[in-house]
Amino acid sequence: MLLWKRIAAVGAVTSLLAAGTATAAQPPDGASRADATIRYTEYGIPHIVAGDWVNLGFGQGYAAAKDNVCEIADVAVTTRAERSRWLGPDSPPTSGVSQASTNLASDLYFQGLNESGVVERMLAEPAPRGPYREVRELIRGYVEGVNKYLRAGEITDPACRGAAWLKPITELDVYRHSHAVGMIFGQGGVADSITASLPGAPPAGTGREQMTGRTGIGSNAIAVGRAASANGRGVSLANPHLPWQLSGTRLWQSQLSLPGKLNVSGAGIPGIPLMWLGHNETAAWSGTATDTTRTYTLFELKLVPGSPTTYLVDGKPERMRRTDVSVLSRKADGTLERVVRPQWTTRYGPVTTRLGERELPWTASRAFAIADANAGNLSMTNSMFEIARGRTAGEMIGAVRRTQGLPWMNIIATDDRGRVEYSQIHGVPHVTDEKAARCNTPLGKELFDAKGIAVLDGSRTACAWGRDRDALRPGVFGPSSLPNLSRDDYLANSNGSYWLFNPAEPKTGFPRIVGPVRYEQNMRTRGGFVEIADQLAKGGFTGQAMRDLMFSHRDHAAELVRDDVVGMCRTMPDLDAACTAMANWDGRSDAGSRGALLFDRFWSTVDRMGSEIWRVPFDVEDPVRTPNTLDTGNAAIRKALTDAVVELKAANITLDAPYGDNHYVVRGGKKIPLGGGTAGRGVYNSLGGPWDPARGYTEIVHGGTYLHVVAFNGTGCPDTTTLLTYSQSANPESAHHSDQTELYSRKQWVTERYCEKDILASPSLEVVRVSRR
Repeated sequence: MLLWKRIAAVGAVTSLLAAGTATAAQPPDGASRADATIRYTEYGIPHIVAGDWVNLGFGQGYAAAKDNVCEIADVAVTTRAERSRWLGPDSPPTSGVSQASTNLASDLYFQGLNESGVVERMLAEPAPRGPYREVRELIRGYVEGVNKYLRAGEITDPACRGAAWLKPITELDVYRHSHAVGMIFGQGGVADSITASLPGAPPAGTGREQMTGRTGIGSNAIAVGRAASANGRGVSLANPHLPWQLSGTRLWQSQLSLPGKLNVSGAGIPGIPLMWLGHNETAAWSGTATDTTRTYTLFELKLVPGSPTTYLVDGKPERMRRTDVSVLSRKADGTLERVVRPQWTTRYGPVTTRLGERELPWTASRAFAIADANAGNLSMTNSMFEIARGRTAGEMIGAVRRTQGLPWMNIIATDDRGRVEYSQIHGVPHVTDEKAARCNTPLGKELFDAKGIAVLDGSRTACAWGRDRDALRPGVFGPSSLPNLSRDDYLANSNGSYWLFNPAEPKTGFPRIVGPVRYEQNMRTRGGFVEIADQLAKGGFTGQAMRDLMFSHRDHAAELVRDDVVGMCRTMPDLDAACTAMANWDGRSDAGSRGALLFDRFWSTVDRMGSEIWRVPFDVEDPVRTPNTLDTGNAAIRKALTDAVVELKAANITLDAPYGDNHYVVRGGKKIPLGGGTAGRGVYNSLGGPWDPARGYTEIVHGGTYLHVVAFNGTGCPDTTTLLTYSQSANPESAHHSDQTELYSRKQWVTERYCEKDILASPSLEVVRVSRR
């Protein structure tokens, strides 16, 4: 029996939705009535309509599985702690829900969480700490939709086709996925160490965990208001930067419609319903991760002499809790063995012996525990649900304040009235500067000012995290203690702190753990503000002006230093070809730009040298324009240029080769050249990948993902263009595996079909009706 009926003719779907109703047409062949209707338009974008929350989730789950079922299953096998059983213990995980370096470390980490019952306890909480009723219904339907697709047996993706680990998912899998995403930069960042730390043993973990920054997650976001737009209404840019090849954080685009209650379009993660960012009829939101905010602290434990698993709190001994975590692992001969490892937990959190590259030895006298502000947070879906229903920018930020479920995201919103709002309401440990001064250990004093990482004295209860009266969870700052800003011109962020969302109104006055102030901005932040100012000097923003900014591919570092580099080059021997290539370069990182790769290899070295490269230092009164003026007398800078030339010649790459010849991806055997560049160069369209000295940048692993430009016009049908850079489906057999990647290569956008008249007018319209029965 067919699971659904395809209908290609527009005339067959005009009865699907009368204005303001949720009435679905009866399938023409007499089959059972559809529970959800999915209308596909160009590039495989689904528009899902249903009459209640369960069926809306069902439709989205079915559509998400059709495009990315292997991605969804990959995360489920990860959070179930079964990777080693099915895929072997030594391979690196392909899911991005922790920073574990091997399948075995991932399994031990997630099995420890599962045995703790933390997610089940949060599910038992009433809303808003536990999921809203509507969210529970969406997730229940979503799981049914994914499993309905699995039962259809139409899987073509070689990543999981016929795999023994491809099994139906459960609601608990979805909640565990959401919980894990929240802890990527806390406990999930030291998963290797949590699973292998032992008293007296060398510090565990690989040192690969990048806990002092954001690994693989960045973003740009701009919200324009009435004073900076051409028509006095809002314009939104979304440009999240995420891994391109990891499940668990891949984005996927859809529209969800429950007439009278929700009509939202945007992108979210396959495996979790709703949207991370998007828009409705009158308001739009985007978001960024803040490199400089810490969602965790360490606690330094004073151990009882002779008992390295007992620590003192206010002079009283307290034993660590030992859990012998057990997982099944596949041996080389295919048989299974049970691997058992102890994990040690304190009142503050699990013991760790490493924080990124920093070793934290577990000695006879001290140990360290990591405390994660999101370890008890299961409310991210509540926040996404409420944001999507906000009718104004203010209502969207109000939704964040009420739900307090975002783990590490800033939200920037704008609306049809031309107001812009920003909020940094997410999981931040309640550590005031006064408490940090009183409670930081010597290691904490070293790390706190420099990186915002508190290492608190765990031997005193007075050093535990505080609590705000308006915080829904203990130990975190409430909304009134965290940054927010409202303006009518613009707000923008490129992963910097709350200090500079608009250079005209720097924000200060929040604890150091929330972020630094009066500090040098990253090159992408500076370049973004320059491009915004340049546009406003010409006139207010339109949707087209925002699209032009997104794909301008201006290299802000080059705009600051190229003339100096060319002048320096001409004083150096045997570099005539390099000087000519640099001088003739158009200063952009388009696929056809010649000379961009030479500058990229030069700047990749110079950018790591620190502040000594500049003659004019950073000036807190001019944070966008300083530092500047390259110190071309610096011998290391001169050597960097020579080394870049040698490097390209050794790879047989001509110095003025088109950038896209060596900056590309391969899909279906076809080379797709890409523009864009690294954040360190200040290219707004941020893209990055490993440099192969023999071939160049041959595969992008991180960068822009889902892009939108939403320009409100007062009609309820905003002028919206979108682009999913790696396309809708991870399945190489799908027609929508690389079609939008081809558009991305050409700097082209997809005109969104949000309103009914536009959906029904799509020449590619395909209708799928799915039933839960």
